[in-house]
Amino acid sequence: MTAIGRGAAIFGCAGLTLGRNEAAFFRAYDPFGFILFARNIDSPEHLRRLTAALRESVGRNAPILIDQEGGRVQRLRAPHWREWTPPLDFVTAAGDHAARALHLRYQLIALELGSVGIDANCAPVADLITAATHPFLKNRCYGADPERVSVLARAVAQGLLDGGCLPVVKHMPGHGRSMVDTHHDLPRVDATRHDLSTHDFAPFKALNDLPMAMTAHLVFTAYDDLPATQSPVMMGVIRDQIGFGGLLMTDDLNMQALSGSIATRTAAAMAAGCDLALHCNGDLAEMAQVAEAAGDMGQAARRRAQAALAWRKPPAPVDISTLEAELAGLMKDAPDVQN
Repeated sequence: MTAIGRGAAIFGCAGLTLGRNEAAFFRAYDPFGFILFARNIDSPEHLRRLTAALRESVGRNAPILIDQEGGRVQRLRAPHWREWTPPLDFVTAAGDHAARALHLRYQLIALELGSVGIDANCAPVADLITAATHPFLKNRCYGADPERVSVLARAVAQGLLDGGCLPVVKHMPGHGRSMVDTHHDLPRVDATRHDLSTHDFAPFKALNDLPMAMTAHLVFTAYDDLPATQSPVMMGVIRDQIGFGGLLMTDDLNMQALSGSIATRTAAAMAAGCDLALHCNGDLAEMAQVAEAAGDMGQAARRRAQAALAWRKPPAPVDISTLEAELAGLMKDAPDVQN
């Protein structure tokens, strides 16, 4: 069986190289995995050294995550990596070919990630566009129709898996009704349980077999008055109504949609039922507080972590130029979609 970490957290690191104190902390706490951001990215050669150092710090093949959606949310960029338009623009341009085009796009993304030691991507985004969707999220989505978004999100997930990369579906149980940016404010959603169940939750239910998912920092007033990340009631919705049985991580605990200290935020999320605390900014003092509050993974979380990592397979043998040519053919009427 694949070795997994002891600690119930995923951490970032501060800069382009792994510091001695960071490495010692990771070695002692042994988090489930790591996440990278633009501050950590230089050249492909540098990135391979960094991902190797992160894994060396914990002595195992720990998963390393990134947000590589395309558009604004894309950590690997030109000149070393492909540039992609925002997902909504891409889907619109692809039209009837959107599912296959997304599969190819994210298979190519996965192959790029794997070449530098990254093996999990925080995608697909299964949130549904509504009239209220905040601009920070809208063009990261694939559409407004639950059935179509379910198909397109599945294509994204399968493309990543075919490229050897674990998908992390987000933001569960649904972020599309957010009228504010959760990096700065806490959204409140007043939709009825019926509307949420038949609309917002539907794509996540269709994807409930995927290995990993990320929570949403939204209050669903039809259920309670807590952000979903910290709500036992909403964790019950995710596990029982949506039926998600995979490994569930919080969205970034530093987002200001949440209140209180970083330790308080972490403790509330873990008490609600999240499996892993996600802390992204690389602040070592904060990471120590998150580690203390999150503690070790419980037995159920460890089982889900083991099952999630069992999805991690080598990429399917492909000719990259063939994938690129097929994608270019599908997108021939949208020449600016891919560089």
